[in-house]
Amino acid sequence: VIVVNDQFPGPVLEVTTNDNVAIDVRNKLDEELLVNWNGMHLQDNPWQDGVRGTNCAISPKWNFTYQFQAKDQIGSFFYHPSIKFQRASGGFGPIIVMNRTVIPLPFSKPDADVTLMIGDWYTRDHKVLRGELDAGRHLGLPDGVLINGKGPYQYNTTLVPDGIEYETIKVDPGKTYRFRVHNIGISTSLNFRIQSHSLILAETEGYYTSQNNISNFDVHVGQSYSFLVTMNQNASSDYYIVASARFLNESGWERVTGVAILQYSNSKGKATGPLPDPPNDFYDKSWSMNQALSVRQNGSASGARPNPQGSFVYSRINVTDTYILQTLPPTTVMGKRHATLNGISFVNPDTPIVLADSKSLNGTYKPDFPLQPMAGRGHRMDASVINGRFKGFVEIVFQNNDTILQTFHLDGFSFYVVGMGYGVWTTDKRTSYNLWDAIYRCTVQVFPDAWTAIYVYLDNPGVWNLRTENLDRWYLGQETYIKLVNPETKEQQFPAPKNIQYCGALAYLQKNPNSAISINKNMKLLVAMLMVLLVVLIELR
Repeated sequence: VIVVNDQFPGPVLEVTTNDNVAIDVRNKLDEELLVNWNGMHLQDNPWQDGVRGTNCAISPKWNFTYQFQAKDQIGSFFYHPSIKFQRASGGFGPIIVMNRTVIPLPFSKPDADVTLMIGDWYTRDHKVLRGELDAGRHLGLPDGVLINGKGPYQYNTTLVPDGIEYETIKVDPGKTYRFRVHNIGISTSLNFRIQSHSLILAETEGYYTSQNNISNFDVHVGQSYSFLVTMNQNASSDYYIVASARFLNESGWERVTGVAILQYSNSKGKATGPLPDPPNDFYDKSWSMNQALSVRQNGSASGARPNPQGSFVYSRINVTDTYILQTLPPTTVMGKRHATLNGISFVNPDTPIVLADSKSLNGTYKPDFPLQPMAGRGHRMDASVINGRFKGFVEIVFQNNDTILQTFHLDGFSFYVVGMGYGVWTTDKRTSYNLWDAIYRCTVQVFPDAWTAIYVYLDNPGVWNLRTENLDRWYLGQETYIKLVNPETKEQQFPAPKNIQYCGALAYLQKNPNSAISINKNMKLLVAMLMVLLVVLIELR
Protein backbone atom coordinates (compact mmCIF):
# COMPACT_ATOMS: atom_id res chain seq x y z
CA VAL A 1 0.00 0.00 0.00
CA ILE A 2 0.96 3.66 -0.27
CA VAL A 3 1.35 5.09 3.21
CA VAL A 4 1.61 8.67 4.45
CA ASN A 5 3.98 9.20 7.38
CA ASP A 6 3.94 5.41 7.88
CA GLN A 7 0.13 5.42 8.22
CA PHE A 8 -2.63 3.89 6.11
CA PRO A 9 -4.91 5.76 5.78
CA GLY A 10 -2.75 8.84 6.21
CA PRO A 11 -2.89 11.16 9.24
CA VAL A 12 -5.76 13.56 9.83
CA LEU A 13 -5.03 17.05 8.54
CA GLU A 14 -6.92 19.21 11.06
CA VAL A 15 -7.11 22.97 10.57
CA THR A 16 -9.45 25.82 11.51
CA THR A 17 -11.35 28.16 9.21
CA ASN A 18 -8.99 30.69 7.57
CA ASP A 19 -5.82 28.93 8.71
CA ASN A 20 -2.96 29.11 6.24
CA VAL A 21 -1.54 25.67 5.61
CA ALA A 22 1.85 24.49 4.37
CA ILE A 23 2.24 20.79 3.61
CA ASP A 24 5.59 19.48 2.47
CA VAL A 25 5.04 16.36 0.39
CA ARG A 26 8.17 14.27 -0.07
CA ASN A 27 7.78 11.66 -2.76
CA LYS A 28 9.41 8.36 -1.81
CA LEU A 29 7.54 6.41 -4.45
CA ASP A 30 9.31 5.07 -7.53
CA GLU A 31 7.09 7.15 -9.81
CA GLU A 32 5.66 10.64 -10.11
CA LEU A 33 3.06 11.90 -7.61
CA LEU A 34 0.50 14.67 -7.19
CA VAL A 35 -1.77 15.24 -4.17
CA ASN A 36 -5.24 16.78 -4.52
CA TRP A 37 -7.15 18.41 -1.65
CA ASN A 38 -10.65 17.18 -2.41
CA GLY A 39 -13.20 19.86 -1.48
CA MET A 40 -10.80 22.63 -0.51
CA HIS A 41 -11.67 25.74 -2.52
CA LEU A 42 -8.10 27.12 -2.73
CA GLN A 43 -9.52 30.59 -3.40
CA ASP A 44 -7.55 32.42 -6.13
CA ASN A 45 -4.86 29.74 -5.88
CA PRO A 46 -5.17 26.98 -8.52
CA TRP A 47 -1.39 26.46 -8.28
CA GLN A 48 -1.99 24.25 -5.25
CA ASP A 49 -4.72 21.99 -6.66
CA GLY A 50 -2.48 18.98 -7.28
CA VAL A 51 -3.88 17.78 -10.61
CA ARG A 52 -2.26 17.49 -14.05
CA GLY A 53 -3.84 20.65 -15.41
CA THR A 54 -2.36 22.84 -12.67
CA ASN A 55 0.84 21.21 -11.43
CA CYS A 56 3.90 19.43 -12.72
CA ALA A 57 4.17 16.08 -11.01
CA ILE A 58 6.55 15.59 -8.09
CA SER A 59 9.37 13.37 -9.29
CA PRO A 60 10.65 10.46 -7.18
CA LYS A 61 12.94 11.66 -4.34
CA TRP A 62 11.71 15.23 -4.83
CA ASN A 63 9.45 17.29 -2.61
CA PHE A 64 6.89 20.02 -3.11
CA THR A 65 5.36 22.28 -0.48
CA TYR A 66 1.66 22.91 -1.04
CA GLN A 67 0.43 26.18 0.49
CA PHE A 68 -3.16 27.31 0.73
CA GLN A 69 -5.70 28.94 3.02
CA ALA A 70 -8.78 27.17 4.38
CA LYS A 71 -10.65 30.36 3.56
CA ASP A 72 -14.28 30.55 4.62
CA GLN A 73 -14.62 26.77 4.90
CA ILE A 74 -15.64 24.25 7.54
CA GLY A 75 -16.36 20.56 7.35
CA SER A 76 -15.15 17.14 6.23
CA PHE A 77 -12.89 16.56 3.21
CA PHE A 78 -9.93 14.37 2.22
CA TYR A 79 -6.62 14.36 0.37
CA HIS A 80 -5.52 11.73 -2.14
CA PRO A 81 -3.08 11.03 -5.00
CA SER A 82 -4.55 12.25 -8.27
CA ILE A 83 -2.47 10.53 -10.96
CA LYS A 84 -1.37 7.08 -12.16
CA PHE A 85 -4.28 5.30 -10.42
CA GLN A 86 -2.32 5.57 -7.15
CA ARG A 87 -5.41 6.15 -5.01
CA ALA A 88 -6.23 2.47 -5.58
CA SER A 89 -3.22 1.65 -3.38
CA GLY A 90 -3.76 4.29 -0.69
CA GLY A 91 -1.98 7.58 -0.10
CA PHE A 92 -5.20 9.19 1.12
CA GLY A 93 -6.33 10.65 4.43
CA PRO A 94 -8.98 12.90 6.00
CA ILE A 95 -9.13 16.69 6.23
CA ILE A 96 -11.12 18.32 9.04
CA VAL A 97 -11.74 22.07 8.95
CA MET A 98 -12.95 23.12 12.40
CA ASN A 99 -15.24 26.07 13.12
CA ARG A 100 -13.79 29.19 14.64
CA THR A 101 -14.79 29.48 18.29
CA VAL A 102 -16.98 32.52 17.53
CA ILE A 103 -19.20 30.42 15.25
CA PRO A 104 -21.56 28.06 17.12
CA LEU A 105 -22.27 24.55 15.91
CA PRO A 106 -25.90 23.89 14.90
CA PHE A 107 -25.94 20.96 17.34
CA SER A 108 -24.56 20.18 20.78
CA LYS A 109 -20.81 19.70 20.67
CA PRO A 110 -20.11 15.99 20.20
CA ASP A 111 -18.02 14.23 22.81
CA ALA A 112 -15.52 13.12 20.16
CA ASP A 113 -14.89 12.78 16.43
CA VAL A 114 -14.60 9.42 14.66
CA THR A 115 -13.22 9.34 11.12
CA LEU A 116 -14.03 6.40 8.85
CA MET A 117 -12.38 6.06 5.44
CA ILE A 118 -14.41 3.45 3.58
CA GLY A 119 -13.91 2.14 0.07
CA ASP A 120 -13.77 -0.83 -2.26
CA TRP A 121 -10.36 -2.49 -2.55
CA TYR A 122 -8.43 -4.71 -4.93
CA THR A 123 -5.57 -6.88 -3.69
CA ARG A 124 -3.74 -6.10 -6.96
CA ASP A 125 -1.71 -2.92 -6.67
CA HIS A 126 -2.39 0.23 -8.67
CA LYS A 127 0.26 -0.54 -11.31
CA VAL A 128 -1.37 -3.85 -12.15
CA LEU A 129 -4.84 -2.29 -12.15
CA ARG A 130 -3.87 0.52 -14.50
CA GLY A 131 -2.20 -2.06 -16.72
CA GLU A 132 -5.56 -3.83 -16.95
CA LEU A 133 -7.24 -0.58 -17.96
CA ASP A 134 -4.51 0.25 -20.47
CA ALA A 135 -5.10 -3.15 -22.05
CA GLY A 136 -8.80 -2.39 -22.46
CA ARG A 137 -9.98 -4.79 -19.76
CA HIS A 138 -12.46 -4.28 -16.94
CA LEU A 139 -11.22 -4.44 -13.36
CA GLY A 140 -13.91 -6.88 -12.29
CA LEU A 141 -15.49 -7.20 -8.87
CA PRO A 142 -13.49 -5.66 -6.00
CA ASP A 143 -11.89 -8.08 -3.55
CA GLY A 144 -13.54 -6.37 -0.60
CA VAL A 145 -14.23 -3.16 1.28
CA LEU A 146 -11.79 -1.61 3.75
CA ILE A 147 -12.73 0.52 6.75
CA ASN A 148 -9.79 2.65 7.86
CA GLY A 149 -7.46 0.42 5.89
CA LYS A 150 -8.61 -2.79 7.57
CA GLY A 151 -10.62 -5.77 6.39
CA PRO A 152 -13.94 -7.12 7.65
CA TYR A 153 -14.69 -8.55 11.07
CA GLN A 154 -15.51 -12.26 10.75
CA TYR A 155 -19.26 -11.97 10.89
CA ASN A 156 -19.64 -15.03 8.63
CA THR A 157 -17.13 -17.89 8.55
CA THR A 158 -18.02 -18.76 4.95
CA LEU A 159 -17.52 -15.27 3.52
CA VAL A 160 -14.74 -13.98 5.80
CA PRO A 161 -11.64 -16.04 6.61
CA ASP A 162 -10.14 -16.03 10.08
CA GLY A 163 -7.22 -13.83 11.05
CA ILE A 164 -8.13 -10.59 9.21
CA GLU A 165 -7.33 -7.39 11.11
CA TYR A 166 -10.47 -5.26 11.52
CA GLU A 167 -11.24 -1.79 12.86
CA THR A 168 -12.68 -1.33 16.35
CA ILE A 169 -14.26 1.96 17.42
CA LYS A 170 -14.35 2.26 21.21
CA VAL A 171 -17.07 4.41 22.74
CA ASP A 172 -18.62 5.25 26.10
CA PRO A 173 -22.33 4.75 26.85
CA GLY A 174 -24.45 7.89 26.77
CA LYS A 175 -22.00 9.93 24.72
CA THR A 176 -22.56 11.35 21.23
CA TYR A 177 -19.94 11.03 18.52
CA ARG A 178 -19.53 12.75 15.18
CA PHE A 179 -18.76 10.08 12.58
CA ARG A 180 -17.05 11.63 9.54
CA VAL A 181 -17.47 9.09 6.74
CA HIS A 182 -15.58 9.33 3.44
CA ASN A 183 -15.98 6.96 0.47
CA ILE A 184 -12.42 6.95 -0.84
CA GLY A 185 -12.88 3.89 -3.04
CA ILE A 186 -12.48 3.26 -6.75
CA SER A 187 -15.98 2.84 -8.15
CA THR A 188 -18.38 1.23 -5.66
CA SER A 189 -21.20 3.04 -3.87
CA LEU A 190 -21.49 1.89 -0.26
CA ASN A 191 -24.37 1.79 2.18
CA PHE A 192 -23.26 2.87 5.66
CA ARG A 193 -25.05 1.76 8.82
CA ILE A 194 -24.42 0.99 12.49
CA GLN A 195 -26.33 -1.90 14.00
CA SER A 196 -29.21 -0.80 16.29
CA HIS A 197 -28.12 2.86 16.22
CA SER A 198 -29.77 5.84 14.54
CA LEU A 199 -27.73 8.21 12.43
CA ILE A 200 -28.43 11.94 12.37
CA LEU A 201 -27.12 13.48 9.16
CA ALA A 202 -25.45 16.77 10.15
CA GLU A 203 -23.00 17.90 7.44
CA THR A 204 -21.73 17.07 3.99
CA GLU A 205 -18.58 18.46 2.39
CA GLY A 206 -18.54 21.71 4.31
CA TYR A 207 -22.25 22.49 4.62
CA TYR A 208 -24.60 21.79 7.51
CA THR A 209 -27.69 19.80 6.59
CA SER A 210 -31.18 19.60 7.96
CA GLN A 211 -30.95 16.97 10.67
CA ASN A 212 -32.88 13.80 9.86
CA ASN A 213 -32.87 10.50 11.74
CA ILE A 214 -31.93 7.65 9.42
CA SER A 215 -30.99 3.99 9.83
CA ASN A 216 -28.62 3.77 6.85
CA PHE A 217 -27.21 6.01 4.15
CA ASP A 218 -25.71 5.60 0.68
CA VAL A 219 -22.25 7.16 0.40
CA HIS A 220 -20.99 7.31 -3.17
CA VAL A 221 -17.39 7.45 -4.37
CA GLY A 222 -15.67 10.70 -3.41
CA GLN A 223 -18.42 11.85 -1.04
CA SER A 224 -18.06 12.86 2.61
CA TYR A 225 -20.72 13.04 5.35
CA SER A 226 -20.97 13.70 9.08
CA PHE A 227 -23.40 11.70 11.21
CA LEU A 228 -24.20 12.26 14.89
CA VAL A 229 -24.55 8.95 16.73
CA THR A 230 -25.57 8.64 20.38
CA MET A 231 -24.51 5.53 22.30
CA ASN A 232 -27.90 4.74 23.78
CA GLN A 233 -28.03 0.96 23.43
CA ASN A 234 -27.31 -1.70 26.02
CA ALA A 235 -23.85 -3.21 26.10
CA SER A 236 -24.79 -6.88 26.05
CA SER A 237 -22.48 -7.22 23.02
CA ASP A 238 -20.52 -5.22 20.47
CA TYR A 239 -22.27 -3.82 17.39
CA TYR A 240 -21.51 -4.02 13.68
CA ILE A 241 -20.45 -1.00 11.63
CA VAL A 242 -21.18 -1.88 8.00
CA ALA A 243 -20.23 -0.47 4.60
CA SER A 244 -21.73 -2.75 1.95
CA ALA A 245 -21.72 -2.55 -1.84
CA ARG A 246 -24.66 -1.04 -3.69
CA PHE A 247 -25.88 -1.67 -7.24
CA LEU A 248 -23.67 -4.72 -7.89
CA ASN A 249 -25.43 -7.63 -9.59
CA GLU A 250 -22.42 -9.89 -10.14
CA SER A 251 -22.13 -13.17 -8.28
CA GLY A 252 -19.94 -12.87 -5.22
CA TRP A 253 -21.02 -9.30 -4.42
CA GLU A 254 -21.63 -10.33 -0.79
CA ARG A 255 -17.91 -10.31 -0.17
CA VAL A 256 -17.76 -6.63 -1.12
CA THR A 257 -18.71 -5.69 2.44
CA GLY A 258 -16.70 -3.87 5.07
CA VAL A 259 -17.44 -4.64 8.71
CA ALA A 260 -15.93 -2.86 11.73
CA ILE A 261 -16.90 -3.12 15.38
CA LEU A 262 -18.52 -0.53 17.66
CA GLN A 263 -17.44 -1.46 21.18
CA TYR A 264 -18.94 0.09 24.30
CA SER A 265 -16.52 0.48 27.19
CA ASN A 266 -18.76 -1.84 29.27
CA SER A 267 -19.44 -4.33 26.47
CA LYS A 268 -20.12 -7.88 27.62
CA GLY A 269 -19.25 -9.80 24.47
CA LYS A 270 -18.45 -9.95 20.78
CA ALA A 271 -20.87 -9.12 18.00
CA THR A 272 -22.59 -12.19 16.54
CA GLY A 273 -25.38 -12.98 14.14
CA PRO A 274 -26.34 -11.48 10.78
CA LEU A 275 -25.46 -7.97 9.68
CA PRO A 276 -28.16 -5.27 9.82
CA ASP A 277 -30.18 -5.31 6.62
CA PRO A 278 -29.23 -3.06 3.69
CA PRO A 279 -31.97 -1.13 1.85
CA ASN A 280 -34.54 -3.48 0.34
CA ASP A 281 -34.80 -1.62 -2.96
CA PHE A 282 -33.86 -4.14 -5.62
CA TYR A 283 -37.15 -3.42 -7.41
CA ASP A 284 -37.32 0.25 -6.39
CA LYS A 285 -34.61 2.23 -8.15
CA SER A 286 -36.05 5.49 -6.79
CA TRP A 287 -35.16 4.76 -3.13
CA SER A 288 -31.54 5.92 -3.24
CA MET A 289 -32.37 8.93 -5.41
CA ASN A 290 -35.13 10.00 -3.03
CA GLN A 291 -32.69 9.71 -0.14
CA ALA A 292 -30.25 11.96 -2.01
CA LEU A 293 -32.98 14.51 -2.68
CA SER A 294 -33.87 14.53 1.03
CA VAL A 295 -30.47 16.03 1.87
CA ARG A 296 -31.27 19.71 2.37
CA GLN A 297 -29.34 22.64 3.76
CA ASN A 298 -29.79 23.86 7.31
CA GLY A 299 -30.66 27.42 6.37
CA SER A 300 -30.46 28.85 9.88
CA ALA A 301 -27.04 27.41 10.73
CA SER A 302 -23.87 29.46 10.45
CA GLY A 303 -21.00 27.86 8.59
CA ALA A 304 -17.61 29.46 8.20
CA ARG A 305 -19.13 32.94 8.62
CA PRO A 306 -21.62 34.27 11.21
CA ASN A 307 -24.38 34.83 8.66
CA PRO A 308 -26.78 31.90 8.20
CA GLN A 309 -26.12 29.50 5.32
CA GLY A 310 -29.57 30.21 3.91
CA SER A 311 -28.97 33.97 3.59
CA PHE A 312 -27.64 33.47 0.04
CA VAL A 313 -30.86 33.15 -1.97
CA TYR A 314 -29.60 31.39 -5.07
CA SER A 315 -33.03 31.27 -6.71
CA ARG A 316 -32.93 35.03 -7.26
CA ILE A 317 -29.83 34.90 -9.47
CA ASN A 318 -30.22 34.65 -13.21
CA VAL A 319 -28.51 31.68 -14.85
CA THR A 320 -25.95 32.95 -17.38
CA ASP A 321 -24.96 29.68 -19.06
CA THR A 322 -26.03 26.05 -19.25
CA TYR A 323 -23.57 23.17 -19.69
CA ILE A 324 -24.96 19.72 -20.53
CA LEU A 325 -22.31 17.06 -19.96
CA GLN A 326 -23.07 13.58 -21.24
CA THR A 327 -21.33 10.39 -20.18
CA LEU A 328 -21.44 7.13 -22.14
CA PRO A 329 -19.94 3.69 -21.55
CA PRO A 330 -16.23 3.54 -22.40
CA THR A 331 -15.57 3.22 -26.10
CA THR A 332 -12.68 2.71 -28.47
CA VAL A 333 -10.90 5.91 -29.47
CA MET A 334 -7.76 5.68 -31.62
CA GLY A 335 -7.54 1.95 -30.98
CA LYS A 336 -7.77 2.06 -27.18
CA ARG A 337 -10.55 2.02 -24.59
CA HIS A 338 -11.40 5.50 -23.25
CA ALA A 339 -14.13 7.28 -21.29
CA THR A 340 -15.56 10.58 -22.50
CA LEU A 341 -17.47 13.72 -21.61
CA ASN A 342 -19.49 15.07 -24.54
CA GLY A 343 -17.54 12.76 -26.81
CA ILE A 344 -14.10 13.97 -25.69
CA SER A 345 -11.60 11.87 -23.76
CA PHE A 346 -9.36 14.41 -22.08
CA VAL A 347 -5.62 14.36 -22.74
CA ASN A 348 -3.63 16.25 -20.13
CA PRO A 349 -1.05 18.44 -21.87
CA ASP A 350 2.64 17.94 -21.07
CA THR A 351 2.73 21.52 -19.80
CA PRO A 352 0.02 22.20 -17.17
CA ILE A 353 -2.57 24.72 -18.30
CA VAL A 354 -1.98 27.22 -15.48
CA LEU A 355 1.76 27.07 -16.03
CA ALA A 356 1.43 27.50 -19.80
CA ASP A 357 -0.83 30.53 -19.36
CA SER A 358 1.58 32.14 -16.89
CA LYS A 359 4.32 32.02 -19.53
CA SER A 360 2.02 32.89 -22.46
CA LEU A 361 2.73 29.50 -24.01
CA ASN A 362 0.17 28.87 -26.75
CA GLY A 363 -1.04 25.65 -28.29
CA THR A 364 -0.98 23.38 -25.24
CA TYR A 365 -4.79 23.16 -24.94
CA LYS A 366 -7.97 24.32 -26.67
CA PRO A 367 -10.65 26.47 -24.97
CA ASP A 368 -13.35 24.89 -27.13
CA PHE A 369 -15.02 22.21 -25.02
CA PRO A 370 -18.58 21.68 -26.34
CA LEU A 371 -21.18 22.78 -23.83
CA GLN A 372 -23.64 20.12 -24.94
CA PRO A 373 -23.35 16.62 -26.46
CA MET A 374 -22.08 16.58 -30.03
CA ALA A 375 -24.81 14.77 -31.93
CA GLY A 376 -23.60 12.77 -34.88
CA ARG A 377 -19.92 13.42 -34.25
CA GLY A 378 -17.40 10.75 -33.36
CA HIS A 379 -15.42 10.50 -30.16
CA ARG A 380 -11.99 12.05 -29.98
CA MET A 381 -9.05 12.58 -27.65
CA ASP A 382 -8.20 16.21 -26.98
CA ALA A 383 -6.99 18.77 -24.43
CA SER A 384 -10.25 20.68 -24.69
CA VAL A 385 -11.32 22.89 -21.75
CA ILE A 386 -14.41 24.95 -20.93
CA ASN A 387 -13.86 28.67 -21.45
CA GLY A 388 -15.97 29.81 -18.50
CA ARG A 389 -17.53 33.17 -17.80
CA PHE A 390 -15.94 34.68 -14.67
CA LYS A 391 -18.64 35.31 -12.04
CA GLY A 392 -21.17 33.56 -14.21
CA PHE A 393 -23.97 31.69 -12.44
CA VAL A 394 -23.97 28.43 -14.33
CA GLU A 395 -26.37 25.52 -14.62
CA ILE A 396 -24.53 22.24 -15.20
CA VAL A 397 -26.55 19.16 -16.13
CA PHE A 398 -24.82 15.79 -15.88
CA GLN A 399 -26.57 13.35 -18.20
CA ASN A 400 -25.43 9.82 -17.35
CA ASN A 401 -26.00 7.44 -20.24
CA ASP A 402 -23.42 5.04 -18.85
CA THR A 403 -24.49 1.79 -17.21
CA ILE A 404 -23.07 2.62 -13.77
CA LEU A 405 -23.73 5.25 -11.13
CA GLN A 406 -21.12 7.99 -11.29
CA THR A 407 -20.11 10.85 -9.04
CA PHE A 408 -18.78 14.16 -10.31
CA HIS A 409 -16.54 16.63 -8.53
CA LEU A 410 -15.53 20.21 -9.29
CA ASP A 411 -12.30 21.49 -7.76
CA GLY A 412 -12.28 25.07 -6.47
CA PHE A 413 -16.03 25.29 -5.84
CA SER A 414 -19.11 24.04 -4.09
CA PHE A 415 -22.46 23.99 -5.87
CA TYR A 416 -26.19 23.71 -5.25
CA VAL A 417 -27.69 20.33 -6.15
CA VAL A 418 -31.03 21.57 -7.47
CA GLY A 419 -32.44 18.45 -9.08
CA MET A 420 -32.08 14.89 -10.29
CA GLY A 421 -34.30 12.42 -12.06
CA TYR A 422 -34.42 9.43 -14.38
CA GLY A 423 -34.48 9.67 -18.15
CA VAL A 424 -33.18 12.42 -20.39
CA TRP A 425 -32.97 15.97 -19.07
CA THR A 426 -35.07 18.54 -20.91
CA THR A 427 -35.72 22.18 -20.10
CA ASP A 428 -39.11 21.38 -18.57
CA LYS A 429 -37.28 19.47 -15.81
CA ARG A 430 -36.42 22.86 -14.31
CA THR A 431 -39.92 23.00 -12.86
CA SER A 432 -38.86 20.22 -10.47
CA TYR A 433 -35.76 22.06 -9.21
CA ASN A 434 -35.33 22.78 -5.51
CA LEU A 435 -34.91 26.56 -5.49
CA TRP A 436 -35.23 26.99 -1.76
CA ASP A 437 -32.94 24.78 0.36
CA ALA A 438 -30.79 22.68 -1.99
CA ILE A 439 -27.65 21.25 -0.42
CA TYR A 440 -24.36 22.98 -1.24
CA ARG A 441 -21.49 20.55 -1.80
CA CYS A 442 -18.64 19.63 -4.15
CA THR A 443 -19.33 16.01 -5.20
CA VAL A 444 -22.66 14.72 -6.51
CA GLN A 445 -24.03 11.38 -7.68
CA VAL A 446 -25.60 10.80 -11.08
CA PHE A 447 -27.58 7.60 -11.38
CA PRO A 448 -27.38 5.48 -14.55
CA ASP A 449 -29.87 6.50 -17.23
CA ALA A 450 -30.55 9.65 -15.22
CA TRP A 451 -29.52 13.30 -14.81
CA THR A 452 -28.41 15.61 -12.03
CA ALA A 453 -28.50 19.42 -12.23
CA ILE A 454 -26.38 21.83 -10.21
CA TYR A 455 -25.99 25.60 -9.93
CA VAL A 456 -22.49 27.00 -9.40
CA TYR A 457 -21.21 30.56 -9.05
CA LEU A 458 -17.92 30.76 -10.95
CA ASP A 459 -16.18 33.37 -8.81
CA ASN A 460 -12.81 31.62 -8.32
CA PRO A 461 -10.31 32.66 -11.04
CA GLY A 462 -8.01 29.98 -12.35
CA VAL A 463 -8.24 26.61 -14.06
CA TRP A 464 -10.31 24.01 -12.19
CA ASN A 465 -10.67 20.30 -12.74
CA LEU A 466 -14.16 18.90 -13.43
CA ARG A 467 -14.05 15.10 -13.24
CA THR A 468 -15.76 11.88 -12.41
CA GLU A 469 -14.65 10.51 -9.04
CA ASN A 470 -15.01 6.94 -10.34
CA LEU A 471 -11.31 6.24 -10.53
CA ASP A 472 -11.41 3.92 -13.54
CA ARG A 473 -13.45 6.35 -15.64
CA TRP A 474 -11.24 9.27 -14.52
CA TYR A 475 -8.12 7.35 -15.52
CA LEU A 476 -9.68 6.65 -18.92
CA GLY A 477 -10.17 10.36 -19.64
CA GLN A 478 -13.53 11.42 -18.21
CA GLU A 479 -12.62 14.93 -17.12
CA THR A 480 -12.08 18.46 -18.34
CA TYR A 481 -11.22 21.86 -16.86
CA ILE A 482 -13.09 25.14 -16.46
CA LYS A 483 -10.87 28.13 -17.19
CA LEU A 484 -11.89 31.44 -15.57
CA VAL A 485 -10.15 34.75 -16.13
CA ASN A 486 -11.15 37.95 -14.35
CA PRO A 487 -11.52 40.41 -17.26
CA GLU A 488 -10.92 43.39 -14.95
CA THR A 489 -7.61 42.27 -13.50
CA LYS A 490 -5.58 39.09 -13.83
CA GLU A 491 -3.82 39.90 -10.56
CA GLN A 492 -6.66 38.54 -8.43
CA GLN A 493 -5.33 35.03 -9.06
CA PHE A 494 -2.22 34.28 -7.03
CA PRO A 495 1.04 34.56 -8.95
CA ALA A 496 3.17 31.49 -9.44
CA PRO A 497 4.66 30.28 -6.14
CA LYS A 498 8.39 30.61 -5.50
CA ASN A 499 8.76 26.82 -5.42
CA ILE A 500 7.04 26.28 -8.77
CA GLN A 501 8.06 23.17 -10.70
CA TYR A 502 8.50 23.20 -14.46
CA CYS A 503 7.85 20.44 -16.98
CA GLY A 504 6.80 19.88 -20.57
CA ALA A 505 7.80 22.66 -22.90
CA LEU A 506 9.10 24.66 -19.92
CA ALA A 507 11.19 21.88 -18.36
CA TYR A 508 14.38 23.78 -19.22
CA LEU A 509 13.47 26.31 -16.48
CA GLN A 510 13.51 23.67 -13.72
CA LYS A 511 16.22 24.11 -11.09
CA ASN A 512 17.59 21.39 -8.85
CA PRO A 513 15.12 20.25 -6.17
CA ASN A 514 15.33 21.97 -2.82
CA SER A 515 14.75 19.62 0.09
CA ALA A 516 13.84 22.49 2.41
CA ILE A 517 10.28 23.64 2.91
CA SER A 518 9.69 26.61 0.62
CA ILE A 519 7.02 29.03 1.80
CA ASN A 520 5.33 31.17 -0.82
CA LYS A 521 5.63 34.80 0.31
CA ASN A 522 2.82 35.70 -2.07
CA MET A 523 0.22 34.06 0.18
CA LYS A 524 -2.46 36.58 1.05
CA LEU A 525 -3.73 37.14 4.62
CA LEU A 526 -0.81 35.29 6.17
CA VAL A 527 -2.21 35.54 9.70
CA ALA A 528 -1.25 32.18 11.19
CA MET A 529 0.82 29.46 9.57
CA LEU A 530 0.03 25.87 10.38
CA MET A 531 2.88 23.59 9.38
CA VAL A 532 1.97 20.02 8.53
CA LEU A 533 4.56 17.61 7.15
CA LEU A 534 3.44 14.78 4.90
CA VAL A 535 6.04 12.22 3.92
CA VAL A 536 4.73 9.93 1.21
CA LEU A 537 6.35 6.54 0.72
CA ILE A 538 5.40 3.10 -0.44
CA GLU A 539 5.46 0.08 1.81
CA LEU A 540 4.20 -3.45 1.28
CA ARG A 541 2.20 -5.00 4.08
